[in-house]
Amino acid sequence: MPKSFLYGTAFVLLALSQPLSASAQKSKAKPKEACDDKAETAAQAKAATQAPGSIYGASFAAADARPISELRQLLGTRDSAQLKLVGTAEAVCQAKGCWLTMAMPDGQKVRVRFKDYAFFVPKDITGRRVVVNGWAHREVVSVAAQQHYAQDAGKSAKEIAAITRPQEQLNFEADGVLIEGK
Repeated sequence: MPKSFLYGTAFVLLALSQPLSASAQKSKAKPKEACDDKAETAAQAKAATQAPGSIYGASFAAADARPISELRQLLGTRDSAQLKLVGTAEAVCQAKGCWLTMAMPDGQKVRVRFKDYAFFVPKDITGRRVVVNGWAHREVVSVAAQQHYAQDAGKSAKEIAAITRPQEQLNFEADGVLIEGK
């Protein structure tokens, strides 16, 4: 083969690999479970001003939502399932409104994050009924992520320091959230 063909092929392969490695580095920069530290976004501003009874994120019909108490039964032995659940917001990220938790009957909390960090909910909805639409899944949450969530929830330094082991949790990635009126 001519040398020019080999050099040209090597150049093309090198050029094609550069954008892939740059995007791979960007995706590793921010863990998916953490709030990011960007300035207030349009999504945050919208969450702060939107009225109760509104849907945040993608629109969906809430009519056939199942109670959060049925989550384990609905998930069964699967690692994940697309579901629509209704329950009470037990806690909300006080930094940005970028997650909320809902309680299971046994007291375990289900953390609801928002798909692609594309929307937020108001920070003052604790105790309100919410309907979430998206994917329930089992996952192991790192110590760092648990500590981050505890900090967002306003926990004390002592409570945060007491988190020392990864924990298997049921979590939810919502593409839409309905906050029911008062």
